[in-house]
Amino acid sequence: MKNSNTLKAIDQLLIRPSFTIAEAKEFGVSAAHLGYYIKKGLIKRLGRGIYQGADYTASPENFRWEDLIDAVNSVPGGAICLISALAIYEITDEIPRQHWIAVSHTTSIDRGPNVKIMRFRNMDLGKTKMDLAGISIPIFDRERTIIDAFRLLSRETAIKALKMALSAKGERLNLRRLQAYAKKLRFNIAPYLLTATT
Repeated sequence: MKNSNTLKAIDQLLIRPSFTIAEAKEFGVSAAHLGYYIKKGLIKRLGRGIYQGADYTASPENFRWEDLIDAVNSVPGGAICLISALAIYEITDEIPRQHWIAVSHTTSIDRGPNVKIMRFRNMDLGKTKMDLAGISIPIFDRERTIIDAFRLLSRETAIKALKMALSAKGERLNLRRLQAYAKKLRFNIAPYLLTATT
């Protein structure tokens, strides 16, 4: 096996906090190659289907989100949600003790270590991609996250997230989208919006 050529093919993956077997296959590197590199100590296996270059060193920005990136990549079809998403959007004071990952309600996936699986009926509404520490990850947008917080978390947490999102500098909360999501998910957001904006 010519390890230098196939390893060079995934150079850009080796400098990331983690990569999946599917990403390696896009560069023509098979599961057998990855197994060979693991035995040679050139790649580390972080979890099922998740790998990292043996020489990878986390930057401070990557280090903050590294576990969360690994967690969402290890859950097929998953998306970051609720407390983890609120933390990324900086609209909560809570520090997530677990990584909150949403999956379809029809998925039968077990909870991993430090992962809280949430089963959602509507996985498409508000699902987007975000660049986090140089990695594209699936996450629900701020508006969907706030509506889900009202539906599934404490009122205190949800109201605080709404107020922080409304007063945040930079990207503004899309109130029209927020209300459309609330309607689709059958939650009456109007009284909370009235309280938060007066």
